[in-house]
Parts: sequence; C-alpha cells; structure tokens
Amino acid sequence: MKGRVYLVGAGPGDPELLTLKALRVLGVADVVLHDDLVSSEILALVPATACVHNVGKRCGLKMVSQQEINELMVGYAWAGYTVARLKGGDPLIFGRAGDEIAALLAANISFEIVPGVTAALGAAAAAQIALTRRHVAPALALVTCGRAAGEPPTKWRGLIESGATLALYMPGDDYEKLSRELSEAGLNKDTPCVLVSLATTPAEQIRTTTLERLGKIPPLPSPTMIVIGAASHLAGEGATLPAKEATSLPARMSC
Repeated sequence: MKGRVYLVGAGPGDPELLTLKALRVLGVADVVLHDDLVSSEILALVPATACVHNVGKRCGLKMVSQQEINELMVGYAWAGYTVARLKGGDPLIFGRAGDEIAALLAANISFEIVPGVTAALGAAAAAQIALTRRHVAPALALVTCGRAAGEPPTKWRGLIESGATLALYMPGDDYEKLSRELSEAGLNKDTPCVLVSLATTPAEQIRTTTLERLGKIPPLPSPTMIVIGAASHLAGEGATLPAKEATSLPARMSC
C-alpha cells in the first residue's frame, strides 16, 4: 500500500506559529524532509522514530537537488511511509511546491497541502506594521528578489503604480542597488521601508528607514524580509481613540 505525502508549512520560525494540523502531521510522520531554515525547535517536535533528512539550501547552495527531493518523496511514499515535506513559511509561496506537486501527481501519490504562516506575515507581525490599509495600500505584492539565471528582471514600475505594499523575499545584501532600482521605477524616496531579519525567532532584528536611506543599512542576517510601502508608516495610528470618543466611553464596562 502506498503512503501519503504532506507538504507542510513550518511558518517563519516560532514553533508556536505552527498550525495544529501541521503539528498533528509531524506527530505521525515516518519521514520528514525539511528545508534548512526550519528551526531546531520545530524539528524537536518530530517523533524520535521518524527518519529526518535536511534537503534545504542556504545562500543558494543546494545540498540536495530538487529532482532528488522529488525522488525521495515519491520513493518513501511508494514504500508505504507517511512523508512530511516540511518547508519554511508557507509551502505555496516561493517554496518550489509546484515542482513537487507535479512529481507527486505524475507518480500517482496521494498528497495534501498544509498551509503555514509565510515570512511576510511573520515579519509584519514582528514589526507591528500594516501590510494593507484602506485608502493607502489596497493590495499586497509578494516579490522574490532572487532571480535565477536567464529570468527576466522584476517589473517594478507596474507593482509601484498598483499602490501595493511590497513584501520582498530574499532581497540579498545590496540594499543600495535595490533602492536605486525602485527609485528609478518611480517609487518616492520617502517611502517607508522596514527590514526584519530572522522574524519571530529569538535572534530577530528590525530596522526602519526610508527608500532613500535603505542603502545605508548594513546587511542583516539571512533570512531577511523588506516591507516597503505607505501602510507600514501608518501602522499603530488609531490605537488611541480620539479625545471625543474616548471621553464618551462609560467609566465601567461589563461583558
């Protein structure tokens, strides 16, 4: 009897951000194939009886090719095992899930996708910034700055003209180049930028700046997210009620 594969989102790092379903799947997995960015705290939740493989990459250095990952998933499932393919963030966002889904379908392997908290949401929550805001940022664009050889450059102008908040994955270390490209595409130099390194982990770092000064920020440890847009500048506003509304509230409120 063939086994089953679960493409599981591990979230941005904090083990408490795992979904209950992800935790349940890890608890019954016979085999776990995990990305390099999955934290040791999350891997500690995997049963000692499971076979655990690190199949991830760091800084573009692949330890296992995508073809090999596909073969491991299919091979273990054909052998009757329950396989958890554990990915950082959400498996469907910049996680090569499309390749893995295609391989599982081609091999006629039963599979299920377990969503996770993607890095943009973890970073925004950590920095306490908004990603959308009525009348200011009507959309959110998730953009990877890591481009493979031969891929066309990002069409920044269209994204900027949409008014979307830009959540940049894998921005690299050359913040000055990124700032220049966005400026040349028409983004205002005063646009707020928030950098979040190792979001939701104990090593988390947060920097706030503007597009004009982005290039002066020293590179932060990977993985880093950069959130760019007017909505982040307005985050936190409205937390205090206007005086008229505040004084109209009853002195004592009961549930």
